[in-house]
Amino acid sequence: QVRLQESGGGLVQPGGSLRLSCAASGSIFSINAMGWFRQAPGKQRGLVATDTGGGKTNYADSVKGRFTIARDNAKNTVYLQMNNLKPEDTAVYYCYAHITSDYGRINNNYWGQGTQVTVSS
Repeated sequence: QVRLQESGGGLVQPGGSLRLSCAASGSIFSINAMGWFRQAPGKQRGLVATDTGGGKTNYADSVKGRFTIARDNAKNTVYLQMNNLKPEDTAVYYCYAHITSDYGRINNNYWGQGTQVTVSS
């Protein structure tokens, strides 16, 4: 079955950088989209960045110019390079993928378990 696993979260000072990684594994026919969402305590999960292929990316206004999403299709992996981090970026970051599986060519959304990013001095 399809699984997503994130890594790269941690504690960083304001202005610092982190790179998150998320690898998809399992019976994958194709990955239609990958991205990152985040959720701060007491708030709804919101979009950070997505990559839907064909050069199409989307970023939340709050991270434009600071975060960059990239996909390595050969490795079924998505990255989020986060620069100039701010305290308001503190959240649990979740990897997302929309995947067509080998079994019956079924489309589903998949989520990682989340990785904590804390920006604090």
